Amino acid sequence: MRRLGELEAAIMDRLWTWSRPTRVREVLDDLRRERELAYTTVMTVMDNLHRKGLLARERDGRAYRYQATVSREDHTAGLMEAALASGGDRTAALLRLVHRMDPDEVAALRKALDEAHDGRGGQR
Repeated sequence: MRRLGELEAAIMDRLWTWSRPTRVREVLDDLRRERELAYTTVMTVMDNLHRKGLLARERDGRAYRYQATVSREDHTAGLMEAALASGGDRTAALLRLVHRMDPDEVAALRKALDEAHDGRGGQR
């Protein structure tokens, strides 16, 4: 899994936040609050995200409605997995990450590890 480009990330952020099928026009109108973009640019990027498997789409008249196929958290987990896979000593990298986490995050991680060890967890 690779990191999203700037416009890809902006589009995915909206679709994750809105959590509903959305037309290109709605995304474009919201993005235009920050910068000027062409409809075809946003449409092309959303089509690319669809081809990459990050967006599902269904026909709505002459247009499509798009919806995220993966949650923001699952996408982030995939990026973290890819980063760990590319960096030599996975355990050392993971331990360095844990040392940078705040105490609440460490407690949540500890709980998740305990649940996974006891067989109650297992979300992958």
